[in-house]
Order: sequence, then structure tokens, then C-alpha cells
Amino acid sequence: MSENAPLWLFTGPEIGERNAAVEQVKKEAARRSGNLDLHSLYALDTPVNDLVSLLMNGSLFADARFVTLRNAELLKKKDDIELIASWAASAGNDGASYLVLVSDEIGVDKKLEALVPKANKRIFWEMFENRKEQWVNEYFRKEGLSVDADAVTAILELVENNTDALKTACSRFVLLFGPGHRVTEDEALSILEHNREESPFTLFDAMSSGDLDAALGIWKKLSLSKESSPVQLMAGLTYCFRKLADWHRLAAEGTTDEFSLKKAGFSGKRAIEQYRSASRRWNADATARMLALLADTDLSMRQTGAALQGVQTELFIYSAMRLEGRAPAVAVWD
Repeated sequence: MSENAPLWLFTGPEIGERNAAVEQVKKEAARRSGNLDLHSLYALDTPVNDLVSLLMNGSLFADARFVTLRNAELLKKKDDIELIASWAASAGNDGASYLVLVSDEIGVDKKLEALVPKANKRIFWEMFENRKEQWVNEYFRKEGLSVDADAVTAILELVENNTDALKTACSRFVLLFGPGHRVTEDEALSILEHNREESPFTLFDAMSSGDLDAALGIWKKLSLSKESSPVQLMAGLTYCFRKLADWHRLAAEGTTDEFSLKKAGFSGKRAIEQYRSASRRWNADATARMLALLADTDLSMRQTGAALQGVQTELFIYSAMRLEGRAPAVAVWD
């Protein structure tokens, strides 16, 4: 593959730095090509034929097309990868189209990865604890606030482990308090617990605790959000259960010391306790069944369409929490 192909691959769970890298590529593309026709797509919802057609057809109102494709780990079919390879080879260095592949996973299919110029590939790892603490303190300092050490710990325990989520959470304190204020632990707990937004990660937490009513309540809130869909929810839960499979692998290898856990992406006491709890609810075999059930549910959702997705989601939650990933013959709610 040409080292000039307008193709990038950004992987890994550190969403904030990864998004910043995408924005940097976007700025450089605009500087080079002019006005961009921007598209943000998901591999779950976008046939590769449509993706390539979008990249190859010019726009009447822009100088170039810029496409960000998420869930790139799902691109595995030989024909799909060959289509992308054909586009990348023909695109060359003409500045008419750009494609950035993004994935929360560490890597993607090797044949897909081989299409990307070496200089355009990067893995964004989760931050270690000391780096996260430094990031939070520096954020508050730049905004003219200070923060107690206990408050920093509370923020890191309550917020997802990436700089994008941390920035969103910390910005709330900037809006609420003026320059010179010192944020306390009580303020951090009160504000973040009160303003906590539901996500696939909070749903996984509720499922791990065994509280079916709480899990279904979170799903109801998510179903009313315009920024969430059952298919995206399945993708988020798949990420959580893949991490749980990593936990079981580390436990089987006897490497659950603090350093090994952090290296594998389990940073923070809250995250470690969450996956320890989840491992007690779903052992290694049950976790494998959960991943298979997630894949089956996702496929069924895309085949049946939106009308049944709510029922399919609730059935999945019930199967996960009451049947350890085994599909029920008849859905009977406790």
C-alpha cells in the first residue's frame, strides 16, 4: 500500500486523545484541500459499498470528503477490505477524499491494518493513575480553580477512564464555581452523582450488581436519549464483556497484581472493583456465552429493524442477569 494513501487508523480506549488526533487530521486535510464534506459513520450501520461510494464521489458543495468510520474492528470480510484497498490505491495523493478508521479495541483485522501507512497508525492507551491525577489537577489549574486530593480521587472513581469523559465532568465545576474556588470531595461527590449520565458502562455496572430493576431503569433512560440506540448499546456492552474476558484471562494466568491490571487497562479502584464483582457474577464460561449472545442480539436487531429492538434489549438484559447468557425459550420476568 502506498505510504501516501489518505487513510488513518486510530485505536485504543483513550477516547479524548484519540478524538483530538482525528481533529488534527481533519485540520490538516482542510488546510490542504479546502472546504470539507464531513461524515461520521459507524461500521455497524454502514455497508462498505456505501462507504467507498461516498469516498469516491465528489461533492457539489465541498472540495473534499472527510469520513470518520467508527467500530472499525468489525471490518473483517475479505471483499470489504479489498474494496477499501481499491479506494486507497486509487485515491493516492489527490486530496479529494480522506478516511479515518477508529476503534475502541487495541487492533483491527491485520489485512485492514496493512492498508494504512505506518505513519498514520496509532494506539491510544488508557492513562495510568498518576497521569490521570496530573491531568485533572492541570485542568483545574488552567481554569483558575484548585482541587483537593480527595476530590481528585472521587472524580477519577466516578468518571469513565478517558480524557473526553474527564473533560466533560470537570467542566461542570468550572461552570458552577468561579476562579479561586477550591473543589472539595463533598462537592465532587454531590455534583457528579447528581449529574451522572447513563451509558452502556453504567448499565454494565448495574447488571454486575444483580439489580435487574436498576438495569431496566437505566435502559429506559437510554431508550429516551437521542444520542443512544440499542445497536450502540450492544457495542458498548460488548466492549465491557471483552474486558471481563481479559480479567478472567489474567486471573487464570495468576497476574491480577496492581501493575498487571493497570497494564491491561483496569485503572482505578472503582474499575477494578467493578470487574471483580462482574467476574463473580459471570465466570469465564458465562462471559464467553455473553459475548456470543451479544453478537446474536446485534445481528437480530439489524435484521428485524427498530420496531423490536426495545424488546430484544430487555430480553438480553434478562438473559444476562438471570440465565448467565443462555437464551430463554420463553421470556418470564422475575
